[in-house]
Amino acid sequence: MPKLQIIKIIFLLLTLSTFITGCSSYGVINNEKQNNRYKPIESVYSIQSVLELKPQGRIALVLTFSGGGTRAAALAYGVLLELRDTKLPHSKTETRLLDEVDIISAVSGGSFIAAYYGLNGNQTFKDFEKVMLKKDIEDELISEVLNPLSWFSDTGRTQMAIQLYNTTIFKDATFADLKKPGRPLILINASDLANGARFSFTQDYFDLICSDISSFSVAKAVTASSAVPVVFNPVVLQNFQPCKNNALKKLSVSEKYIKDNLELQQAVHSLKEYASNNYPFLQLVDGGITDNLGLRAIYEAIQFAGGPKAFLRKMNKKSVDHIAVISVDASTQSSQNIRMTNKSPTIQQSIDAMSDIQIHRYNDATLQLFKNSLTEWGNQLSSPGHVVQPHFIKINFNELETQKEINEFNQIPTRLSLTEPDVAKLINAGRSLLKNNLEFQMLLQELDDDESIQGKSNN
Repeated sequence: MPKLQIIKIIFLLLTLSTFITGCSSYGVINNEKQNNRYKPIESVYSIQSVLELKPQGRIALVLTFSGGGTRAAALAYGVLLELRDTKLPHSKTETRLLDEVDIISAVSGGSFIAAYYGLNGNQTFKDFEKVMLKKDIEDELISEVLNPLSWFSDTGRTQMAIQLYNTTIFKDATFADLKKPGRPLILINASDLANGARFSFTQDYFDLICSDISSFSVAKAVTASSAVPVVFNPVVLQNFQPCKNNALKKLSVSEKYIKDNLELQQAVHSLKEYASNNYPFLQLVDGGITDNLGLRAIYEAIQFAGGPKAFLRKMNKKSVDHIAVISVDASTQSSQNIRMTNKSPTIQQSIDAMSDIQIHRYNDATLQLFKNSLTEWGNQLSSPGHVVQPHFIKINFNELETQKEINEFNQIPTRLSLTEPDVAKLINAGRSLLKNNLEFQMLLQELDDDESIQGKSNN
């Protein structure tokens, strides 16, 4: 039996023994209390502060990266590579489409590449494959868990993961390090296990718990976003309420804009619970529980602001001719193998099947909601003399050319470590799926047409 397989069996037994004995672990809390002193906007990692400082581009471009372990990170990395190599039509300065990206919203596995790109920019394309995609992080994490010195720790597996990601990937970076000129806003999303709220790691959400995100660890945020319940214990944040800031006032204002939307009303209600005197801790886990695509963070931000016009005004941005969202979805349907045999599925297959059903049905609802909203936002931003074109670009394995390819990619597991051939296939798939996407080609053609019309009018 291979060594790695033996280690995984031991890891499973250790995990099961924890369930049986009921041993408890405690989250290490290191988010800092917010003080009432004014901070200049340049030092705050909030939605407004980051987007205000990002130069206005020719289009409003948003990327969303789904969950799915290293499979998701590799697919999203391929999309970034294709955006890097795609030049804007008629651009005098050889502007890359990648430079037009304003926001990257990510969950779980997708948050690794989103955070890494936010911190390292172009250096990502030199380092990320070596640092994560082709590194056996899963083996290293299991080895840490099997270290006898860790068996008597009360901090649990999650703290080991944070320390490992800090050492190998994020190098002790904080959210202050994410604030770099020209970089997109990075939204790392998690789920609050207590009330089901989606929690984004920005100062906007930290204001709700009277905390300062500046010194908070990026590795810890990514760990929270990818902390599958039971396998990992939650990342814990302390709630320092009460305090004097305008976070609750902003939520109350948002309620005026969503009177007819029960789902958004529930989201606001969950966030307002943080002001309660009976909510001292947040227990944050996998962001895929509340949205495995990363789209709802964008949807809620715009709707809470009062719609796209109000959102752009708050970000000090002008309207543009095109708004484009590229949704990178690395979810699979591995559970289909169950129907090919009368053999009872394993525990792992049963868990995967239940996850597949939940994720895909919720994903479908999210995709439809967002597609409809994007069309409506385009209409709201348009005027008689200025039409704003919306583009919703979906990247997923179902868009592959043959059923054989689809089946092959559906067999790639949701793990932190993959074989190098699988990583290479995923990167190439990300590139080709974007390049050959009809909606993406239409966006490039319309940008080309815009410049041609502008050139003729100038002549």
